[in-house]
Amino acid sequence: MGVLSQAQADILEYRGLEFGRRGLANYLRLLVGGMIKVLPSGDGASESQATDNGLRVVCGATTAYLPDKSWVTEKNRYGGRCEIRVAPSVAVIPNLGTAELAEALGRVIPFTAKQDDRPVLACVRFAAKGGKLTLAAADGFRIADISLDFDGEGEALIEAKEIRGLISALKRAKRVRLAFEAETSATGMETKSLVIDTEAIRYRWESQSGSYPDYEKVIPTEFVAQARFDTREMMRAVAGLGALFLDKDAPIILTISDGKVRIWTREPQAEAHIEAEAQGEVETAMSASYLAQALKALGGVAEVKVASPNSPIIFSVDGYRLVVMPLAVPGIGSQAVTEAEAVADAASEAPEGEAETEAEAEAEAEAQAEPEGEAETQDKPRHKRKAKEPVAVA
Repeated sequence: MGVLSQAQADILEYRGLEFGRRGLANYLRLLVGGMIKVLPSGDGASESQATDNGLRVVCGATTAYLPDKSWVTEKNRYGGRCEIRVAPSVAVIPNLGTAELAEALGRVIPFTAKQDDRPVLACVRFAAKGGKLTLAAADGFRIADISLDFDGEGEALIEAKEIRGLISALKRAKRVRLAFEAETSATGMETKSLVIDTEAIRYRWESQSGSYPDYEKVIPTEFVAQARFDTREMMRAVAGLGALFLDKDAPIILTISDGKVRIWTREPQAEAHIEAEAQGEVETAMSASYLAQALKALGGVAEVKVASPNSPIIFSVDGYRLVVMPLAVPGIGSQAVTEAEAVADAASEAPEGEAETEAEAEAEAEAQAEPEGEAETQDKPRHKRKAKEPVAVA
């Protein structure tokens, strides 16, 4: 059961056999009477019971024979799989720390796209080069990436929903090794895979097809203002301001000036001052919910950098970086939408997303051309949609 608790895929592979993880785990929990032994079914079984395609489970006076593909259904058949290796000869030479990989996954997975029509952005990008392994995720409005020391090269796009359970599995493991594999079929097609080994489990995921956007193009490298602050203090301030309005996507304005950081709202009027080491001056706005999620992912003493009211807002701490697109608020970064989309168009040269960003730029240009009075008469849902239209990657 200890080994089984580390397995998070829907299908378990053991000695070439397949079993549904939940069904097998539930069955083993119901056994009582002593130590549980799981053996190949032919080991010690009678001729009528022995088979090369199953397992024999012994617990006290109870013996059961589990055929291959027990508890495997159409529902869980494609939910990911992992190989269980229970043998004292299995040795894993680690190239990453289990805790650091689990923490890295936990910091990027929440920022993958949830829409089914954006398969590439629904993935976590694993890219190893130059002594670093970078995990990256983006949902069109935010980008998260983190770099770990790593010896090797390779790249893979793995669906976030398939590796989410790996976080808890890594917390139970003692050693982990990550590797990239590539195979070329008879037709010349190359298949890339990500392989993660622990002392008891081998996980293998096939990389999704497609090219990940070059998100570095949308991230500024020069800044007019920056500040270091305690995320816990700002989280309390954001929670206090957020309690004043029902719309969790309402804008919170961030001001850096005179060596101070202030977050405030216009309707209703409220503000909070955060102790910080700050320099430069800038004023920008972002979604209240996005700011809260960013602070939760950051933790500790973090840094925020801003190039202009219309530029992406960069948060960072200990090798982790989170980029949040600004909201357009009258009088504060009013051109944030169009400028952000122009940068996004430049970064999204891959076929997937060209049509989308061009259409958004067109729609925004039309909106900017409308008389001010007409814009104010738009209903709230449409206003919220427009406020979220800046796209970091497509």
